Amino acid sequence: MPALPLTGLKLVELGHYIAGPFATRLLADLGAEVIKVEPPGGDPIRGWGFRHNDAPVWFSIHGRNKLSVTLDLKKPDDKARLRKLIARADVLVENYRPGYLERLGLGPATLRAENRGLVIARVSGYGQDGPYRDKPSFGAIGEAMGGLRHLTAHPGETALPPPRCGISIADDIAGMYAAMAILAACWGRDAGATRGEGRVIDVDLVSSMFSLMEGMLPEYGLTGRIRQPAGAAIPTASPTNTYLCADGKWLCIAGNSDAIFQRLMALIGRPDLGADPRMAANAGRCEHRAELDDAISAWSRTLSAKDAEDALEAAEVPASRLYDIADCANDPHFRARDWVLEVEDPVIGPLLHPAAPFRFEGIPPRDMIRWTGKPAGADNDLVFRELLGDD
Repeated sequence: MPALPLTGLKLVELGHYIAGPFATRLLADLGAEVIKVEPPGGDPIRGWGFRHNDAPVWFSIHGRNKLSVTLDLKKPDDKARLRKLIARADVLVENYRPGYLERLGLGPATLRAENRGLVIARVSGYGQDGPYRDKPSFGAIGEAMGGLRHLTAHPGETALPPPRCGISIADDIAGMYAAMAILAACWGRDAGATRGEGRVIDVDLVSSMFSLMEGMLPEYGLTGRIRQPAGAAIPTASPTNTYLCADGKWLCIAGNSDAIFQRLMALIGRPDLGADPRMAANAGRCEHRAELDDAISAWSRTLSAKDAEDALEAAEVPASRLYDIADCANDPHFRARDWVLEVEDPVIGPLLHPAAPFRFEGIPPRDMIRWTGKPAGADNDLVFRELLGDD
C-alpha cells in the first residue's frame, strides 16, 4: 500500500457525536494515526441511526481508519494514560463544551507544558469565549444562528418551518475547517513560524455556518439589505432552477450563461425568448425569471426527468436529476471514479462506503480506507501495551 500524505502524523481524538470526529475522519483518511478515546460505553453516536448485525452502520464510516480505546477520565490511572497518549501526539482534537478540559486538569497550558509542539483543536457550539460560550449547542443550532435556516425557507411560506438540508451540515463544515486549521498549525509549527510550539485552534459551529453567507454581510452593512429565501432559484443568475418533470421527479437546470441560454431556448422550442432583447444579458433574465421558468417548466413537464436530462446533455446545457442515494450508488460515473466503494466490515459484512473526497496521484481511492469503524475499545491492548508500553 502506498504511503498516504499524512502518514506519521499522530492525533488523539477526544470527540463525540459529529464535528470533532468528522475532522479526524478526514485526517485519518489521509493517513494520520488517529486514536479515538471513548468513554467505557463508547461514543454516544454509536447509538444513532440504522443498525445491522447489532452494529451501527453509520459508525462504520464515522470511525473508519481510527484506533479505538476506552478510558474513564474520572479515574486517575485512565487520566494518566490519556496524558501519555497526548504527550506522544502532534494534535489533540476535542469538541466538548468550553472549560471541560480545564475541569479535568487537562487545559492547554498543562498539556503543552508536557508537549510543547502539541496543536490543540477545540470545536464547540459558540467558541471558547464570548457571552454564549457556555450555552449548549448542536449542529441544528449552528444552522439556525449562522444564517442558513433563514435561507432554506420557501419564499412566502410561513405555515411550515424552514427545512434543514437533510445532513448535519454545521458539524461537517466545522469539522472541515478544523481539519484545515490543524494542517495549517502543523505546517506553521514544523516550518518554524511558531518556533516549534503548537497552537490552540478555536472552531465553532455558528461561525462555520456564518462564513458561508457569501456577500450578505457587506450587502447588509452598506444598504441594510437582508437577503431573503429564494427557494430553488439563484437570485443572481437566470435561468437556474429546479423543474418538475412528467414522472413527478425534479430536474435542476443551469442555463445562465449567454451561450448556454441560447441553446436551452432552442431546445425547448422557444427561440423567440432567445432572440428577445430583454433576455440578452443575465441581468434582464433575472428580471424576467418567472417568464423563463414558466417556459422551461412547460417543456420539462412533457418529459420524464431522465429523457429531459438526456436532451439537455445533448444540447450541452448543464442539468441533473435530483439524485437520491440509490441514484448515487448506481451511477456509472460514481462507480468509475470509485466514489462508491465496496468494503468488508468485520461485524456488518459487505458494505458500501463513500470514498474520501480527495485523491492523490498514485493512491487508489480504496487504499485510503484501511479499515472500517471498530468496536469501542478494540485497540486497548495495541495502544496501551505496544504504543505506550503499559502492563
